[in-house]
Amino acid sequence: MFLVGVSKVDITPPVGISHSGWGAAIHEQAEGVDMPMYAYVLLIETESSADKVVIVDVDLGGVPDGLDNKIRDSITKEVDIDPQNIRISATHTHAGPVWYEDHGGGDGSWVVGGKEYIKPYYDSIPIKIGEAAKSAANKKTKCHISHGIGRSDININRRPADENGNLFTGRNWNGVVDHSVDIIGFDDASGNPIATIVGYACHPTILGPENRLLSPDYPGHARKMVEEVVGGMCLFLQGAAGNQGPVHGFVGEVEVARKAGAILGLEASKIRMSIDPFERREKLVEILPSGADLGIYEDEIIVEPSDTLKVSNSFIELPSLDFPPFEEALAAFKKATAELEDVRKTNDPDLIKKTVSMVKRTNFRRNLSKIAGGGKVNIWVQTIKIGDIILQGIPLEPFIEFGNKIKSLNPQTKIFFSGYTNGWLGYLPTANAYEEGGYEVGVTPLSPESESLMIDFCDTEIKKIT
Repeated sequence: MFLVGVSKVDITPPVGISHSGWGAAIHEQAEGVDMPMYAYVLLIETESSADKVVIVDVDLGGVPDGLDNKIRDSITKEVDIDPQNIRISATHTHAGPVWYEDHGGGDGSWVVGGKEYIKPYYDSIPIKIGEAAKSAANKKTKCHISHGIGRSDININRRPADENGNLFTGRNWNGVVDHSVDIIGFDDASGNPIATIVGYACHPTILGPENRLLSPDYPGHARKMVEEVVGGMCLFLQGAAGNQGPVHGFVGEVEVARKAGAILGLEASKIRMSIDPFERREKLVEILPSGADLGIYEDEIIVEPSDTLKVSNSFIELPSLDFPPFEEALAAFKKATAELEDVRKTNDPDLIKKTVSMVKRTNFRRNLSKIAGGGKVNIWVQTIKIGDIILQGIPLEPFIEFGNKIKSLNPQTKIFFSGYTNGWLGYLPTANAYEEGGYEVGVTPLSPESESLMIDFCDTEIKKIT
């Protein structure tokens, strides 16, 4: 059996914090809270070895290297664990605070309002997660593990084209989409649910530019539903969502996110309550005479779940695209933010939206110039085996084709493939996407050759650990 401890901590930012990361938004500060935002910590050990894993699920847009390292340091102060055996994932909500900047502690954001809250807020997160890790370690329970797959169609391929063939972000009903809902359950020896992991591929962009509330978007509402229906705590692991978005997205009404989260959460709950850690066989115990003769059965356990726990941490250097030198990109960003400061004084919403969009694009170039500065991008691929289930995570926003391909190469293996894990380095499009164009290929540091290199590397890592 596994030893499992789980805990969560409230990381809801203060109202008034810099909020709008949308290029089409005119507001700057959060004006309220839809629902609390959390960080979850799941600690897993095994009785058969000294191996240990910590999985962290955080309601943030992303966890770049600076914040990731601080969280790791905070956890290792409370738990005796190799820092590379910690998995830190972001749900990727777009309704949280503006992203933490590694270069400047948040001072590099074009959003001025609420700026004073950014650094204190992000400084508090590692401390809180360290405390949650300590709590999880202090309440470990012997658990069995189970796995199941459901289906939910709240997502869609998000790369349609207009009548002129130009791609935009919306609904592509003919595009590749994966409606799979992956479930991992942890139950104690009496069958009581201790924790659930839900995996799904869909950008949390239901709440768009008009939304002014802090929210985990649909993942938070899905987790809440699972916890209410199933019991225990629920973590959400974002999948290969690079080209997957919500059917109903970019709105200001929180009820839309609540409904989508409830739909996903109910499907996850149904699967979670139907899966069994054990392989069983049917045994007819007796035929009981009654008004009708009644068959009384027992489902005997014939195979107990494996308690294998392994971690593989490997790195691959992928070729990058060409970008201007960082100092040049930074100068362009500063020039654009100065222009935005003047434009905000006009109170012209259309002009503000146009200028914010321009500033955001210069910010992308600035970040990508930094990431791809050496001509190569170093990618951490973390592969964790829990029982007979594989969790593989990368610090990119991969297109769904990556997850599908890796699963197809390992058809007998239960695989959770995730992005947004152990850092954030931009999109991972398919090679064909570069020819099609669109938003994602304009904000990736990687060249088209990265697709085949990444698939081969991830597949090798899975085969190595299984």
